[in-house]
Amino acid sequence: MVLKDILAISGEPGLFKFVAQGKNAIIVEHLETGKRSSAFSSAKVSSLEDISVFTENEDLSLGKVFDKIFEKESGGPAIDSKSEAEKLKKYFEEIVPDYSKERVYLSDIKKIILWYNLLHKKELLIKEEPEKTADSDTKESKTDSAPALEKKKKKSTPGTKE
Repeated sequence: MVLKDILAISGEPGLFKFVAQGKNAIIVEHLETGKRSSAFSSAKVSSLEDISVFTENEDLSLGKVFDKIFEKESGGPAIDSKSEAEKLKKYFEEIVPDYSKERVYLSDIKKIILWYNLLHKKELLIKEEPEKTADSDTKESKTDSAPALEKKKKKSTPGTKE
């Protein structure tokens, strides 16, 4: 999931897309309405990439939770975030069976499902390729280009004595 530019602003409903950096604030665009506004430094702005869910073992990133919902729903939308409390808890437990029931509240579950459905509606739920393949591709291109540079150096100085 590409969640780096998707932001949640404390006290503001919905999600926002990062547009630009201003002098004293960032310019954001509301995902649902498309209205642009400023988020000042006094507002608590969180990138969805930085949010994680408490589990019994180690915390699970929000992107991985969205991936699990995406797989469970076969790419479709999740249940309605306004469903009954027990139904929401049961649904979330199917997705993240080891989530911390003491630290993850019903409001958090509702918000995660609401955000997932919003991102699904806007077709922003795109799976990222694993970083390992990207790193290996760049390493291969670096190793391929290095011998080519050496060959060019040797060819450009044929008449010099060593």
